[in-house]
Formats: sequence, C-alpha cells, structure tokens
Amino acid sequence: MKSSAHSVFIFSFILYYTLANFQPAHLNVVTKFEKKDSITYFERLMINAGLKLVVDYDSTIKVKLLYSTTDNFMRKDIYGDFDKAYLLPYVCKRLAAAQKYLKSKHPGYSLIIYDAARPFICQQMLWDYAPLSASQKPLYVSSPRKTSLHNYGAAVDVAIVNENNVQLDFGTPFDFFGEESQPQKEQQLLTQGKLTSKQIENRKLLRDVMKAGGFSSIKTEWWHFNAASRKIAMEKFKLIK
Repeated sequence: MKSSAHSVFIFSFILYYTLANFQPAHLNVVTKFEKKDSITYFERLMINAGLKLVVDYDSTIKVKLLYSTTDNFMRKDIYGDFDKAYLLPYVCKRLAAAQKYLKSKHPGYSLIIYDAARPFICQQMLWDYAPLSASQKPLYVSSPRKTSLHNYGAAVDVAIVNENNVQLDFGTPFDFFGEESQPQKEQQLLTQGKLTSKQIENRKLLRDVMKAGGFSSIKTEWWHFNAASRKIAMEKFKLIK
C-alpha cells in the first residue's frame, strides 16, 4: 500500500475539486461511486466506464504507470494503489495489434505503457500543478475544460523496451516539457545536435508500430498516441469520473 501522505494529498484535492464544482455541461460522465474493496477506487471508475485491462488482450505488453510513482513531472504519486492499464476494448485490441507488429519486426522488444486511461480528477490535478507557463501548458497538458482522450480510455502513453527491459533511447524522458520531446521539430533538433539520428530512428519505429495498430501520433509528445478524435470521444464514450 502507498503512504498516508498520498492519501492526504488525494483527499485534499478531492475536497478542493468538489467545492469548486467543476463540471462541463456537455460531458457524458460516469458518476457511480462505490465503496472501496479489493478493487481500488480508480479501478472501479474504469470498470464503471466500460474499460478493460490491456493485459487481458496481450499479457506480453509491459505496464509501468508513472503517475502511480513519483517518477513524473509532478514528483507526486497521484494514482496511489492504482497501477493497472485500462483502455476502451477496441483500443486494447489496437494496442495488442501494435505489439504483435513490433514483435514481428523485433522479437525481443516490447511496448511499455507509462499511462493509459486517466480519471478526470487527475487531469485537473495535472493541469493545476504543471510547472509550465500559460502559453506552454496547452502544448503538453489538455485543459480539463476540453478534457483529454486519456479521460475516456482512448489514448495511451508508450515507449519500447529491449530484451533486457531497458527503454530505447528516445532523446528525452517521458513527460519532458521542452522542444526536444516534439516530433514536429525532430529534423531541426537533429541539425542542431540536440537529437541524434538513432534517437529519431527509435521514435520512428515507435510511430510506425503504433500506426500499424491503428493509432495516430501528435506533434508535441513522442510518447503519446490517440485512438480517436476528441470530438468522437466526447460524443460516444464516457468520461471517467
């Protein structure tokens, strides 16, 4: 179990969030809260939203949710005991297809998930505490008013590890807030010596693998991949809340 400090942090934010009464009127939300049991509170939200465990579709995909550790930009564990990767069923199938494609090219490699479905309250936390200027923040964190595809189980943050379970070199860590993380600037950064050709090659492999599974990449984060547009997600899927 995680420390009591985490529980205090989460409780304080839930209290703040509740008092703020933030709820966009257009959202289709999941509001069924159940008593804690052997399933964590956040996991119950996932199940209520109709999401499924990724490992039930492919047990070879590795999972290390970094928001369930302090190894993230907030330096706080915001997920607590929740450390499982949930996604919409069709997204799980796509990720399994991407893993199969990767294995066909590099049998010793594997996808590793750093974040998958994310409760909406955690999106608010990331937005409020991101150490970014007002102009930088929208590049790396989705505003709660717009929601994130993570909040519907339709986006995933991934990397690739080798046969020794070591992540390939992608040039920056996960959640790095700077231009070096941006695929749209890779050629410029290569010319400037801020990225190497091998790092860009590894990113291209990751993009090719995820594209083969049916995902789309974004311009500002090499690790983030979508399985739907925000418009479709807001119309068809349940917000994890």
